[in-house]
Amino acid sequence: MQTSAKIGVFGFIILLFFFGEIASAQDFSADMVSTTKSGVFTGKIYAAKEKTRMEMAQSITITRMDKNIVWMLMPEQKMYMEQPLKPENVPASTDKMPGEVERKHLGTETVDGKKTEKYRIVYTAGSKRDAIFQWVDTDSGFPIKTAAEDGSWTTEYKNLKVAKQPDILFEIPAEYQKMSFGIPSIPETKPEEKPAEKKQEEPKKPLIPKIPKLW
Repeated sequence: MQTSAKIGVFGFIILLFFFGEIASAQDFSADMVSTTKSGVFTGKIYAAKEKTRMEMAQSITITRMDKNIVWMLMPEQKMYMEQPLKPENVPASTDKMPGEVERKHLGTETVDGKKTEKYRIVYTAGSKRDAIFQWVDTDSGFPIKTAAEDGSWTTEYKNLKVAKQPDILFEIPAEYQKMSFGIPSIPETKPEEKPAEKKQEEPKKPLIPKIPKLW
């Protein structure tokens, strides 16, 4: 996978984090299935208080709300990327998502064998106003399914298991190196000044003596 594609997936995963409202007081793990216009992404998610880990096919994303930072690990390259996580964008609980302006209860539905309460949520992101559907498990209170109202993407969590997660899951392995996109500055070099070219003197015209007029 090319770096640019990985960055795209990285951004999409962050989007899932915000819309899925993964902040939870309970430690848990679950299988994740996300469907977009680009295809279907499957992976695994682990969550602890203020920490999440999402494992996809070729990348691992660790979100540390306690440090306001997100890491994307690339196991094949033993490298990782880093991005700041703005505190104002992190939901404090699963009761309300960032930018939420309206929540309407639509009824009860069964998702993956679990009884859920379905909601339509209207939210704002910058100047844009949009809506999603969310299915909240009645037992755990966790949103096990979230979908865009226009059907452009859906994220579902299956095989949800509530259990304490190891701290090591939310750390960068010691052998990984940080990827930098900065280009080292090159000292400015002035063009070498060429010696001033001497102007070639034009050959002097021979002096022609004036001949006095004889008439």
